[in-house]
Amino acid sequence: MMNVPELFGSDVFNEAVMKERLPKQTYKALKKTINDGTPLGLDVANVVANAMKDWACEKGCTHYTHWFQPMTGLTAEKLDSFISPTEEGHVIMEFSGKELIKGEPDASSFPSGGLRATFEARGYTAWDPTSFAFIKENTLCIPTAFCSYNGEALDKKTPLLRSMEAINKSALRVLKLFGSDATRVISNVGPEQEYFLIDREMYSHRKDLIYTGRSLYGAPAPKGQELEDHYFGTIKTRVAAYMKDLDEQLWKLGVYAKTKHNEVAPAQHELAPIFGTTNIATDHNQLTMEIMKRTARKHGFKCLLHEKPFAGINGSGKHNNWSISTNTGVNLLDPGKTPAENAQFLLFLTAVIKAVYKHQDVLRASVASAGNDHRLGANEAPPAIISIFLGDELTAILDAIVNGKKYEGEHVDMEIGVDVLPNFPKDTTDRNRTSPFAFTGNKFEFRMPGSRLSCAGPNTVINTIIAETLDDFSEKLESASDFKAALNELIRTTIKECEPIIFNGNGYSDEWPVEAEKRGLLNLKSTPEAVPTFATPENIALFEKYGVYTATELHSRVEILLDEYVKTLNIEALTMVDMAKKDILPAAASYVKDLAETANLSKNIGAPAEFETELVKKLSVLMADMYKKLGALEDAIVKAHDITDVAQAANYYHDVVFAAMGELRATADEIEVSVGEKYWPYPTYGQLLFYVK
Repeated sequence: MMNVPELFGSDVFNEAVMKERLPKQTYKALKKTINDGTPLGLDVANVVANAMKDWACEKGCTHYTHWFQPMTGLTAEKLDSFISPTEEGHVIMEFSGKELIKGEPDASSFPSGGLRATFEARGYTAWDPTSFAFIKENTLCIPTAFCSYNGEALDKKTPLLRSMEAINKSALRVLKLFGSDATRVISNVGPEQEYFLIDREMYSHRKDLIYTGRSLYGAPAPKGQELEDHYFGTIKTRVAAYMKDLDEQLWKLGVYAKTKHNEVAPAQHELAPIFGTTNIATDHNQLTMEIMKRTARKHGFKCLLHEKPFAGINGSGKHNNWSISTNTGVNLLDPGKTPAENAQFLLFLTAVIKAVYKHQDVLRASVASAGNDHRLGANEAPPAIISIFLGDELTAILDAIVNGKKYEGEHVDMEIGVDVLPNFPKDTTDRNRTSPFAFTGNKFEFRMPGSRLSCAGPNTVINTIIAETLDDFSEKLESASDFKAALNELIRTTIKECEPIIFNGNGYSDEWPVEAEKRGLLNLKSTPEAVPTFATPENIALFEKYGVYTATELHSRVEILLDEYVKTLNIEALTMVDMAKKDILPAAASYVKDLAETANLSKNIGAPAEFETELVKKLSVLMADMYKKLGALEDAIVKAHDITDVAQAANYYHDVVFAAMGELRATADEIEVSVGEKYWPYPTYGQLLFYVK
């Protein structure tokens, strides 16, 4: 029987291993670096590196890698062996502190958004000692940041670490006003990961899934998710075996995989971890996605992490559960049980509300991608409009504060003062699945990120915008002669100012976009609309103030994200053309030919041929229409390739190419419904979604 506590973290160079293998002074020095951010001396690094190497080699490792997260959104690694030659022509296994602390992978072919010229290949990886090294595929993996020769961040992790330091400083400044003895504030994340599992053999016959991760064609199956029988349903035997294997592999790597279940759509599932420090949780989520895909191969599956692999059923998100806590064990978004904690909670809650209201644009931009555009607002995910859900009771409490009245809820009457909040129990109201940013008792659930997205981007933004608001609050309160009065007035005026962002209703309703526009809320529906907001003067000033991004780094992000959008849609469009020409139209033509021959044979013998004749006519019309739309798409692609400005190209792909793709698909899907099954060149939606036992 598996011993989970013994298995957990067995492939991680964690604190227990460090304590066992490092000299006491080395261990203390490393812990000081981890906890306080103090520089690590080379002498200490040498001892740590040697201990890491010995531990890894004992576990069968022959290589090490600096494991980093470039702007592709994936992870990257360059493997080096531990071998070092001896004078006798043999080798010994060595690993130095210098090799541990810094690596130099070739940066020339990673997205840079103009941060460096193609011929400038040098890039550096720097060890992140706060995230434990681990073993994967007989390789020691060292989590690192990745930067250019000139120091610009070429990855997603470096800005995240900067933002964590920003919110730490800003939150401590506020806590000092409340007499807190905390010396560090940590942002925490628990990212819920949704995914699809389909049969790998069927997947191998779908060019669209292979090239793009989503089905570009496909008529709906007779059954979808309308019976709601898959959600939390009994897990199929083969899927359960996959999930068991996945859990074991993640536990070995110290990933707190906690919950697994069937999701709403057929063949869709979810894995949720326990909360962790944001940079570590981000590393773990990147690992989770990689191991999900690798484990799927072992079980004859293909794991699809695209946000919308199948039209007409739910897509997949990554629900980002965010909170902040102190090193004294206080969750700053927990209402608490004492008046001081309540007042402190209200101030931090108000800071989140104001930050989200003020920075809707960049928060929306942080989750923008071609895949997520399909999902947001599609009656399965939050709309593209940012709003905050607080629940009826907490909203009523805030209304009472704004209006200077007693809160007379069912728990306790409340006077407006420092003790403004009653003993507010968690989960006093239902969750709102339609809300992009929902308070859920002691944390906020940001539901907009797509399933493939790195957690780093949105959490970098959340940390930074809240740091700014906390500093603004500190400046007002530090100069106040009457702290209590100033605190109450600050909370009251801020809530009143930010009321438009609070919405507890149905985000899927037709009325909400109209209402949101009246409230002055942004509705950035597509990636080309959202991404450029990263580089507005206001947002550049914000991120530069906190040292999270430079103006150059922000402009590079805009360039990278828009370029990725253009390339994604171009690949999808070319794949559609290829499938239409080589497979779909020939299959339909073959079916029409056989129908026509059958009709002629029937007529020759005097038998009825209405079915064959009518279907030949119908399909012939549809094929002609599809051929015309195929030509329109090809023309649109050619014109798109002539556009050199990436922003203009992104808008053209969205407005023209994507629209042409939709037109072509509509006709092809109609043809699929009428063509005999043995003629159709691809596994259908029904086969892909329901044929797994």
